[in-house]
Amino acid sequence: MKFLISAALASLLLLSGCANMAPTNPTASTDAGSFRSSSRAPTLPAGTLSPIQARNTAARGGVAPLAAPADLWERIRLGFAMPDLESDLVRDREQWYASRPDYIFRMTERSRKYLFHIVEELERRNMPTELALLPFIESAFNPQAVSSAKAAGMWQFMPATGKYFELKQNVFRDDRRDVLASTRAALDYLQKLYGMFGDWHLALAAYNWGEGSVGRAIAKNQRAGVGTTYLDLNMPMETRFYVPKLQAVKNIVARPQDFNAQLPLIENHPYFDSVTITRDIDVALAAKLAEVPLEDFKALNPSLNKPVILAAGTPQILLPWDNATRFQRNLEAYSSRLASWTVWVAPATMKVADAAKRANMSEAELRNINNIPPRMLIRAGSTLLVPRYAHHENDVTERIADSGQVAFAPEVVLRRTVVKAGKHESVASIAKRYHQTPASVAEWNKVNASAAFKAGQQVVLFLPVQPRTMAKAKTATRVVAKAAPRAKQPAKAPATRVARR
Repeated sequence: MKFLISAALASLLLLSGCANMAPTNPTASTDAGSFRSSSRAPTLPAGTLSPIQARNTAARGGVAPLAAPADLWERIRLGFAMPDLESDLVRDREQWYASRPDYIFRMTERSRKYLFHIVEELERRNMPTELALLPFIESAFNPQAVSSAKAAGMWQFMPATGKYFELKQNVFRDDRRDVLASTRAALDYLQKLYGMFGDWHLALAAYNWGEGSVGRAIAKNQRAGVGTTYLDLNMPMETRFYVPKLQAVKNIVARPQDFNAQLPLIENHPYFDSVTITRDIDVALAAKLAEVPLEDFKALNPSLNKPVILAAGTPQILLPWDNATRFQRNLEAYSSRLASWTVWVAPATMKVADAAKRANMSEAELRNINNIPPRMLIRAGSTLLVPRYAHHENDVTERIADSGQVAFAPEVVLRRTVVKAGKHESVASIAKRYHQTPASVAEWNKVNASAAFKAGQQVVLFLPVQPRTMAKAKTATRVVAKAAPRAKQPAKAPATRVARR
């Protein structure tokens, strides 16, 4: 539809003899709906009509071509709108990429699934299409990428920034990896940064370094009376290389033959389609019904953290364009249970073994499916994935699907300790001194809760061991074992490795 509208506008402009200039605001919307909403009849100029001269046609925002590019790379080139950055760092990055043609090919091949959607969104917002190349720099177009700083997804959102841009992160999904949600958030963020700095290079620096850091660097240069462009600012080495990397990739896409680069053919056509789901369904079953390999299904739906899709939290899935109809047809014909998992909310803080017993599954399976670390208790209110049985057919509610979290508490380990009672000591005074209940002290020593102890009498207590104390004790045991290998001591190597880790 966009191309038909563009063609119609082009014909009108040829008749009228005047070029339609692009908006000066790069964040303004120019989607097809803005043209359809106008009910005014076009006003034709009076006088003799003359054809548009070549010099009147802008590179972007001028007369649209009558036919859409068949190659998505050509479509991206036509939308380049950022000023080129010229520096030695750009040449350095060009050489780095050019010397790795296999890496470029793998990276661009991986982008095939996502690039059309990103370009569509950029054009809808009237943003420079070279921004579609930014995931090459951020993650090599890997939606499962996680940085050492915990940034995730192909746009590499930090947890706090993701939440600011409404990317949900819970035990069931992480929208920082979601193709549609993360792209929307990334472009929102870039538009915001461009609005702050009025310069795409500075906006990109802020995307990498943070708007506060870029703002302070600009203010510092202003006070010193020096330039405030991207190349003028004092910034970390990672940010210094950031825009040159993007410029290098842009140059390679613009002129692949100059860099001995081979770009895979990516047709100017949507790779995936969005399909609505109304019932919880296992990930493996959804891939099977769509007739898509499980690996490809996960690549299009990378935000899913669990083996089940909760319809209340993830109401749509992405499928290859030609498989969406097959999925709907196969789903309608499928008569068995769709989901073999559901969610159980822990009613109280409990041991993992007790929770597994209540869920009728093994402790190892409960730990594995819910990523429960060792020596931890499950806190009350935690949402755990458990098997769905015949008597439990209700789908998970939206409240749980959107906000489900798992919280843990250190498991309390008690150690037998013997202390000596002082003068006039009693069960009550000992209990108060060691923060225990009189009933527990009485039970441990087989006496009445109102009993008194003689001075110097040994009193048995079971006191909680702090994690650091446990680690020191295990480390000391390991040292003693090394010093006296012949001593009869129990083997503690596994526990020692856990404590050191």
